[in-house]
Amino acid sequence: MIPFCASLILLLLSGLSAIPGRRGSSFWDRLSLVLGMAGVLLGLGATIFALLEPRPPALSLPWSGGAVFSLRLDGLAAVFLLPAFLLGGCGLLYGTGYLPHAGQPGRSTWIRTFYPLLLAGIALLLVADNGLVFLIGWEIMAMAGYLLVVSERDRDEVQQAGLIYLAATHAATLVLLGMFALLGEEACLTALPAAGSLNVATVPFAQAVFLLALFGFGCKAGIMPLHIWLPGAHAAAPSHVSALMSGIMIKTGIYGILRITSFFQVPPPWWGWLILTLGVASGIIGVAFAIAQHDIKRLLAYHSIENIGIILIGAGCALLGRSFDLPAIATLGMAGALLHVINHGLFKGLLFLSAGSVIHATGTRRMTAYGGLIRQMPLTALFFLGGAIAICGLPPLNGFVSEWLVYLGLFQAGLPPTGPLLAMLLAIPALAMIGGLALLCFAKVFGLSFLGTARTKRDTIHEAPPSMLAAMGVLLAACLWIGLAPLTVLPLLSRGTSQWLGQTALSEPLLTALAPAEYISGAAMLLMLCLALLVLAVRRGGKKAIPRTETWGCGYRNPLPRAQYSTSSFAEMIMHLFNWNLRTRFHREDANGIFPNKASFHSHTPDTVLDNFLLPVAFALAGFATRLRRTIHQGIIGIYLLYTALTLCVFLFLSIFFSR
Repeated sequence: MIPFCASLILLLLSGLSAIPGRRGSSFWDRLSLVLGMAGVLLGLGATIFALLEPRPPALSLPWSGGAVFSLRLDGLAAVFLLPAFLLGGCGLLYGTGYLPHAGQPGRSTWIRTFYPLLLAGIALLLVADNGLVFLIGWEIMAMAGYLLVVSERDRDEVQQAGLIYLAATHAATLVLLGMFALLGEEACLTALPAAGSLNVATVPFAQAVFLLALFGFGCKAGIMPLHIWLPGAHAAAPSHVSALMSGIMIKTGIYGILRITSFFQVPPPWWGWLILTLGVASGIIGVAFAIAQHDIKRLLAYHSIENIGIILIGAGCALLGRSFDLPAIATLGMAGALLHVINHGLFKGLLFLSAGSVIHATGTRRMTAYGGLIRQMPLTALFFLGGAIAICGLPPLNGFVSEWLVYLGLFQAGLPPTGPLLAMLLAIPALAMIGGLALLCFAKVFGLSFLGTARTKRDTIHEAPPSMLAAMGVLLAACLWIGLAPLTVLPLLSRGTSQWLGQTALSEPLLTALAPAEYISGAAMLLMLCLALLVLAVRRGGKKAIPRTETWGCGYRNPLPRAQYSTSSFAEMIMHLFNWNLRTRFHREDANGIFPNKASFHSHTPDTVLDNFLLPVAFALAGFATRLRRTIHQGIIGIYLLYTALTLCVFLFLSIFFSR
């Protein structure tokens, strides 16, 4: 664990060394980058070597008050650490090209300071072996994330997103304090229970522990309906911060749920059914909200909720397999969930970095201002297309492989056809619907952003700097690697799944499942290469050059760019289909009169939980509190003394009542 601890120290020094750079010295920026990359590489190496060891490396140091500073890097933690360090390193590299163009002096230093701290907090909580160390890492991550979200704090939108994030994360922390208290003093101060060492029937408040964990960690993961902080925070943060938050930070919620459920030998079936149901709801509603967005970063944020749903479907499948002693289902479901944790971190990081390049070039997040960007930004378009193929679960990218495992786990539940998990088959069409809607959404995003005619004339649009392109290239290569050679991650999945099960995972179901996925991805890659060569041969072998002209516009000559499909018109049918939940608001100003002056149309989709429920309730409570304060504050000293006497009487009564 010494190399791993050294990586955390280097990340801390990386953040501290960025502070003097506020004065304009490039030396401190370069030093911060070098220290951060050294910490990332050392952390990656320590994690890989830990996987090669037969026993997980651990560190236990005595602390004050009987507590122990306890760390343990096991297989389950390694599954989350590898994409964390990889994506964190790509974010550090990406920031060197993204941050010099920041609009505010000092914003670059602010982000360079807290970005490594966020990564260090995530790494610390993943290897924490007791509740105290876990909560320390959790709070470091939470506060560093908040400070990065509000890096543009002069904007009202950013301040509101930061406050909602801060309220949500501290509500989750409060719930987790209660959860660790119920687990007992040893779990809080010494060491967490081993996998499969607890029995639900003999552990007091076991059901309460699960529900508190589901609420506290589910809030961080962005599970519907606990997702209220996620879209605003991801949209407000700098793009490489959004990539780390979406790709890794929200996965700490998934990690917490998996870690807590691993303690119990035979979890009750309703735990699995509840997580499976939440996964289906998060996946379908998340992608539906994504389709309705006009802001490219809010759209990607809602897709994070969708992918959290896919992970939960796999985790629910694994829990049910464990409850009914069906190891093949448990192994396939958990392996699919863990692989999707890795894959989502890679392709969602790639998508956020690609979107950041577009925002960096155009100066706006609204897709209605894009169009034809593939001409000025061909490499960014290629990287975004790769991320889009991966997130839609299509071969030969990595998203296909993890969803393939989840599908196989669900299909396994139907064997035999009279088994107790036959109802799990209902999740298969739900998963297929999620994939179909994701494909529709990214056809919209890529088509409206990179194809067609430019909707706004900008002469300053340019390709991203080399450092930003290099970071995106690394992530695309990782997505291709897992998609084309999924068997190479089999040892990692086996270690992670075995750690969760508390016993050696069955390797045969994983090997049988991953081998066909590798063949399918290879065939898809070969087909794509053949099509590309065919198109290239036709274009070069033709005798006449293909003329470039406007597409046919229904008889109109030289149509305006605004006559193209918009983000609203493209998704109109889906928005009406899901309007029972989306509640999209349409604002229309029709052209009236013989000589109409103007007409306008725009739509807005509020968040159902936040805008239609929580904020109205919060405003109502604030109004009630204001009225109550005015009633109580009469300015008469005698009334205040009466309040004090009545309060003392109430506490005396309660102390006498409970002392009996």
